[in-house]
Amino acid sequence: MQRDALKRLNADVIACRRCPRLVAWREEVARKKVRRFADWSYWGKPVPGFGDPNAWLLIIGLAPAAHGANRTGRMFTGDDSGNWLYRALNETGFANQPSSTSIDDGLKLTGCYITATCRCAPPQNKVTADEISNCSSYLLKELKLLKSLSVILCLGRIAFDSFCRLYGLKGLQFGHNLITSINLSLRGRNDRGNPEQSTLSLRGAKQRSNPDLPTVHLITSYHPSRQNTQTGKLKWREWMEVFEKIQRYRTSLPRESQG
Repeated sequence: MQRDALKRLNADVIACRRCPRLVAWREEVARKKVRRFADWSYWGKPVPGFGDPNAWLLIIGLAPAAHGANRTGRMFTGDDSGNWLYRALNETGFANQPSSTSIDDGLKLTGCYITATCRCAPPQNKVTADEISNCSSYLLKELKLLKSLSVILCLGRIAFDSFCRLYGLKGLQFGHNLITSINLSLRGRNDRGNPEQSTLSLRGAKQRSNPDLPTVHLITSYHPSRQNTQTGKLKWREWMEVFEKIQRYRTSLPRESQG
């Protein structure tokens, strides 16, 4: 039933035309293509989330890349960000292979589900507040349908801000140097994970009020975009530490939180 509900949600995502600017851009890119992918039939539609319906880890990115997921039809597939993500997921046991080039390349995720703040490729990788708002209902439904979630990984500030809005969390600031977490099950007080490494400000934070959303640990990271990886803002060792920490949280969570 959970798997069927996710399929219905993904069908709604694929059919969405709420944002005229994004509809026009994603379809224009799919028509014009680029020379290196001239023989591809581009997806050119909103890209749904995918992964294990029983996932305990949810990864939230920004949006499909114009010639990545907007071409292949699967999140983080066919671009440099995906190369970093799937290699890390493979090395930490979440993915059966270290790369993903097409929607039918045999990739399978275990314990992990991947989604994004916005489902359409945006011009210059920039989305507006209205476009984020239009797409937020899909992320909210995923959070409700993925019943086994215990860890959320937000890639970048926009994903982090969107998550905080859905959870009704205020007073949090995105950490600029990875590896930090909050146990959202705690009511009336704040809890830091590894305070000496924490870069996520909990001062004045308020807890969520939506009882339909799962209790989770939140971990933040820079997005593995070329802008961050090629400039050295995000280094491979730091990136892998995020996933290693996620695995440690898995083993330390209470039994009822492990799904």
